[in-house]
Parts: sequence; C-alpha cells; structure tokens
Amino acid sequence: MRSIRTGWLKSLLAASLLAGAGLTATAANAADLLDTVKQAGVLKIGLEGTYPPFGFRGAKNELEGFDVDVARAVAGKLGVKPEFVTTEWSGIIAGLQAGKFDVIVNQVAATPQRKQALDFSKPYVYSEAQLIQRKDDKREFKSLEALKGHKLGVSLGSNYNDLAKSVPGIDVKTYPGAPEYLRDLAAQRVDAALNDRLMVAYLIKTANLPLRPGAVVPGASTEVAIPFRKDNPKFAQAIDRALDDLRKDGTLSKLSTKWFGTDVTKPVK
Repeated sequence: MRSIRTGWLKSLLAASLLAGAGLTATAANAADLLDTVKQAGVLKIGLEGTYPPFGFRGAKNELEGFDVDVARAVAGKLGVKPEFVTTEWSGIIAGLQAGKFDVIVNQVAATPQRKQALDFSKPYVYSEAQLIQRKDDKREFKSLEALKGHKLGVSLGSNYNDLAKSVPGIDVKTYPGAPEYLRDLAAQRVDAALNDRLMVAYLIKTANLPLRPGAVVPGASTEVAIPFRKDNPKFAQAIDRALDDLRKDGTLSKLSTKWFGTDVTKPVK
C-alpha cells in the first residue's frame, strides 16, 4: 500500500513540476498589455463614476468629468476606444489586479505602498491635502499635528486615511465616502475632515452643509497618476508617451481649466 501511495505522490509531483514549468514559460511569453489592448481595440478604464468633478454621471446619465476626459484623450493617443468600468473605490485596486480593467483613471495617488503592487504612469495631476471644518467652529487646525486628540473623518482606503493614521494621537474615523463624513462633520461627530484640495470647494458647495475650507496640510502634496499591472514595459512607455503628448499639445491644461479654472497638471510649488 505504501509503495503505491509513494508512486502516486511521485507522479503527482512530477506533473506539478511540469505544470509549473509550463506556467513559467507562459508567463515569460505573455503578451504585454499594450499588445492586448491594441488587439482588442479597447482600453478598459476603471473608475468610480460617483466622484464629481472627476468622474460622474451627468444629466443624460452619461459619464463625464475631468478624469473621464483625460481617459478618453489617453485612449485616443493609443489609437483605441475607451471602455469605462464603474466600481466602488474600496474594491477598485483589487479589480485592477484581477484584470477587470486595464487602468484606473480615478485620482489615484502614486504612493510608495501602491507602487509595490502596481506600476504607475507619470503624474498628470498635482495637488495637496486640505482640511474641512464647520463654519461655526472658531478653531483653526493648521496642521495634522494640531488634530491630536481630535476626531478626523476620511474615506476608507484613501491615501488621506494613510496620511491621517501616520500622525499618532489623531482619532481617525473612516467612512465609505465624502458624503458620509461631511454629514458627521456637520453634526459635530467629528472635528474635521480631510480630502484633496481640488475636491474641497466642490464638496462644500454640493453638500449644502454649514462647512468651510480649512488649512492646506503642509508637506502633504500628492502626485496623481494612472496605475496598471506590473511587468508591462511597452504599455508603460505608451501611456507615458500619451500623457507627454497631451501635455505638449495643451490638452491637459485645457481640460484642467475646464473643470477647475486653473492648471492642476503642473507640480505644486
């Protein structure tokens, strides 16, 4: 009985080794993402679709926004059609890694932690973190350190969540998105909230709550780029080339002015 089981195990091991070798060879010969995209004629783009003014559904229920326009322009430079795949922010990175889409164009900060798992294009937006406070709150939090001992609302899975938690002593409260933490801020359940400087004015305006912009967080500049799966060097070059062309021909600047009234595609000084 033992000899039969041993032989079965040896056969299984040999088969596993052969399968592993086959997988390795397949991985080594796998097509670069650029080849796949070109062959399909489509660039699949992941985004929330509920994050104005970057990506949202307008009056005709069609996707629009700054990131939507950028994604379409990038796809045009690649010579393919854009195909948008909407998903919740909390699962958008996992969706990219699972191959549900080719890129994310959704204000993804190119953080060192994310770069360990994904490759990123050159930045196409530069911004800073900014606090949000209640209008009737006379306190002025000039930095994150000033929020030690206070409650700060942030979106779950955002780089602002990581930024807030990097300062010991802040009671960080996480929420599915901005609407939830802004309501809690107005209701005095948190003392402040944290988001992108580009979003703060828009959020306050559309929330229709008694809120005001707070201080820009010193040293918390953000580089926003387009993430995609690792080991696709041809695709990486093509995406960077597309962004370079859009910057040189003025498209990025025009789109920025259209949505923000200023050029956010240049580094923060």
